[in-house]
Amino acid sequence: MGKEKIHINIVVIGHVDSGKSTTTGHLIYKCGGIDKRTIEKFEKEAAEMGKGSFKYAWVLDKLKAERERGITIDISKRLD
Repeated sequence: MGKEKIHINIVVIGHVDSGKSTTTGHLIYKCGGIDKRTIEKFEKEAAEMGKGSFKYAWVLDKLKAERERGITIDISKRLD
């Protein structure tokens, strides 16, 4: 039998620019929800835009406006 996945619900609350998306993206990466190659791609793209520290936030920030402005607009994420 395969290993059963544990399902959890997480709520992240904090002030504007406190690192909620970055922390959540890093947690997703550390838990295996996204691969190293994708993080490296985000790191390269973020550095090209002068936002190198945003690589983990970009796990959640998919919209062009989010990445350009450095804010998260769409706030839901489901990992299967």
